[in-house]
Amino acid sequence: MDVHPDIATSIANLRDRIDSWRAADETIALVPTMGALHSGHLQLVELAAERCDRVVVSIFVNPTQFGPEEDFSRYPRRPEADLEALARVGVPLVFAPSAEEMYPAGYATTVKVGGPSEGLESDFRPHFFEGVATVVSKLLISCFPDEAVFGEKDYQQLLVVRRLVSDLRLPTRIVAAPTAREADGLALSSRNAYLSAEERRRAPLIYSSLQGAADALRAGAPAGSTVNDVQERLSEAGFRVDYISLRHSETLQPLAELSDGPARLLAAAWLGGTRLIDNIAV
Repeated sequence: MDVHPDIATSIANLRDRIDSWRAADETIALVPTMGALHSGHLQLVELAAERCDRVVVSIFVNPTQFGPEEDFSRYPRRPEADLEALARVGVPLVFAPSAEEMYPAGYATTVKVGGPSEGLESDFRPHFFEGVATVVSKLLISCFPDEAVFGEKDYQQLLVVRRLVSDLRLPTRIVAAPTAREADGLALSSRNAYLSAEERRRAPLIYSSLQGAADALRAGAPAGSTVNDVQERLSEAGFRVDYISLRHSETLQPLAELSDGPARLLAAAWLGGTRLIDNIAV
C-alpha cells in the first residue's frame, strides 16, 4: 500500500523535517509545483529521486505570478489526487503552505531578476517573473535544498531561476528536466485541462510547427521568414500567437541567424481561452 507523504504547512515544520535529514547526512532535492500534478511533474520527481536521497515537493498556487485578469481562481486544484500520485512515487514530504504563510500580513519584499526575464513572457505577463522569482527565492531559502528540479517546458522561467540562484549565491544546483509530452507531441501542462476536445486535437500543431521550423533552420532557411511561416501557420489554424522567437539558448537574446549561437525556438499562443507555451532546441 502506498503511504501518503507527510505534509508540512509551515516553514518551521518544513525546516524541522529537513534538519533531521541533514543530521543523517542525506541530500535533499526540491521539486516546486502548483499542484494539479500530471505525469510530467512525476518525471521531475523521479529525476530528483535519482539524484538525491530525499525529495520535497512543494504545492502552492502562487498568487503573485497571476495578473488580475488571469486564471488564479480557476487554476486546477486537486490536493487529494496530488497526494495519491506522490505516494505512488515514494515522495516523503510535501510542503503545502497557505498564502498567509508565504505572504504574511505586511509583506513588502519582492525579487526582480533582469537579464533572461526581459521580453517574451514579460511582454505579455509583466508581473509574472517577479512573482516567480519571489516565490522561488522563498522556497529555496525555506529549505536550502542541494538541488531543485525544473522542467524545460517553461524555458525562460528556468533561465530566470538559474540567474536568480547565481546572482544571490544560493547553495542550490538547478537541474533541468526535458519537456514531457503526450504521444502526439503536446507539452504536458496542468492548463491542458482547459482545452475542449476540438482544441485538444489542434493543440499539437505548436510542437509540430516548431519542429518543422527547426528542420528548416538547420537546412539553412532564413530565420526571419521561417519564424513568420510558423506564426502564419498557427494563425490560420485558429491560434492567437503571442510570440514565436529564435533566441540564444543561454542568454535568451534574439538571434538573427542560427549560426549566431546555441539556439532555442520559443512559442506562446492562445487556443480558445487557453494559453499554451512550448520550446525546442535547434
